[in-house]
Amino acid sequence: MKTLALFRHAKSDWSDARARDFDRPLNARGLRGALAMGQHIMAGGWHFDRVIASPAVRVAETIEQASKAWGRSFPVEWDRRIYLASSATLIDLLREVGGDPASVLMVGHNPGLEDLIFDLVPQDSANPLRAEVEIKFPTATFAVMELAIERWDQLAERCARLTHLTRPRDLDPELGPDLND
Repeated sequence: MKTLALFRHAKSDWSDARARDFDRPLNARGLRGALAMGQHIMAGGWHFDRVIASPAVRVAETIEQASKAWGRSFPVEWDRRIYLASSATLIDLLREVGGDPASVLMVGHNPGLEDLIFDLVPQDSANPLRAEVEIKFPTATFAVMELAIERWDQLAERCARLTHLTRPRDLDPELGPDLND
């Protein structure tokens, strides 16, 4: 059994129309949301043997804010392939995870992270959290899946059970919802 956690970057700033998408920072709500989610992850006692993340500025700032809540930083493997990746690309990347970590945290973007949940978690009434993802997987959302695999190279569609889903608005109503998420 493996554990895969997904953390979507927090709300980014669109005020500079000239900025490249890759270089967009977090806005004020995003900074608050990332910190709140970091506190939630810490309070939940989750531990990750490996952290893999998109190197986009908004992802790096999300991790930085969450780390403030954790009171420490941790090594991050930056992988450009996560930036705006499809679910298929994310699955391929996860299959390449070496060293056999029990748990991996992937920090990235939609629609790839949301689609990854749809591909890994069967659609059935036994998993009501999946239905919540179908409604919305907003910025700074944190999800945890248990994978019925022994090694990461065995990752396949429908091998997961979604065990946890928290959106920023679940922690603080002022952190959502917004039509632009």
